[in-house]
Amino acid sequence: MWRDTDFDHMRHALSLAERGLYTTTPNPRVGCVIVKDHQVIGEGWHRKAGENHAEVAALADARARGFDPGNATMYVTLAPCNHQGRVPPCTDAIIAAKIAHVIAACADPNPLVAHGSKILADAGIRFETGLLEKEAQEINRGFISRMQRKRPWLRSKIAASFDGGTALSDGRSQWITSNAARHDGHHYRACACAVLTGIGTVRTDNPSLNVRAVDTARQPLRLVLDTQAQIPPTSKLLQDGGDTMIVTAKPRPETWPQHVRHLHLSAHGMGGHYNANDLHMLMLMLADMELNEIHVEAGAALNGAFLEADLIDEILCYFSPRILGNRSLRMFQLNHPMETLDAFWRFSFFQMKQLDDDLRIELRRRPHHQ
Repeated sequence: MWRDTDFDHMRHALSLAERGLYTTTPNPRVGCVIVKDHQVIGEGWHRKAGENHAEVAALADARARGFDPGNATMYVTLAPCNHQGRVPPCTDAIIAAKIAHVIAACADPNPLVAHGSKILADAGIRFETGLLEKEAQEINRGFISRMQRKRPWLRSKIAASFDGGTALSDGRSQWITSNAARHDGHHYRACACAVLTGIGTVRTDNPSLNVRAVDTARQPLRLVLDTQAQIPPTSKLLQDGGDTMIVTAKPRPETWPQHVRHLHLSAHGMGGHYNANDLHMLMLMLADMELNEIHVEAGAALNGAFLEADLIDEILCYFSPRILGNRSLRMFQLNHPMETLDAFWRFSFFQMKQLDDDLRIELRRRPHHQ
């Protein structure tokens, strides 16, 4: 039975984990708190790949404060690893420190580190898991998706009028929503490993797709689906020097700047467009590149293609109280419109928040059996 103080310490560890929201990719976001004699003696979080994991950072913090972590209780949001990667296994550090009790919020889905709890138990350390498990899984939904489903978590971000319009009939969409809504969207960009769009959006808006409204030490990869390699040479995505990858069904054009990366993916859809099988293959390839979260900012055609491929895990929609009328472009363009009400894609409302005059609504994909 968990005590109130256990919940308090794990909530503290979760808040520490959130400090790595923008920086830890491809690693999970993890926080750790060490408690001894009812006192927090050390805390830490994983900042970025290649640096100390949260447990080692918390142990170092305890010693820097002048405390001996022996016989202490460690609260950590993800079960400690037992894998030698860029840094040594956390289980070694925990055993060496003589920690008496480890409470983990959730298990680590990475099969390479699946035996950490057994190693700790074999060393005589009491190990428990499951405290605030859902909250810990939420912080790392992209990492868990990549480990368990072999594909990133895919979020589609849409700005729309109250009647569902995303642009005027000529494609103009700047700006449907307020500054507050657009700034809020940069938080989600910063959390993502990559921001993905289609060639239509690049041609119409010439976007930068970088993070500007929040402070971050890492910019996400910019991904463009451009089957025919037709991206304009004046595109900001080619000219600004940022990390950009263009996915085409053609060879890499010699005119592209050297810093621009190329990913070849054959297109089997009508008119040379990517179909559902192609998009599933793309997600597998992006998972192999260790991308945990993909943030889609695209038009109705690409949003519809991802929806019909059953790849959208989350819809992030900013609704403006404007009315654009029935000639406006819509949120999803489907090649196979619904014929019955029973055939719809199932989503659930997850969160809602008002931002000035706009409303942010987050929807999550429901499992097929629900």
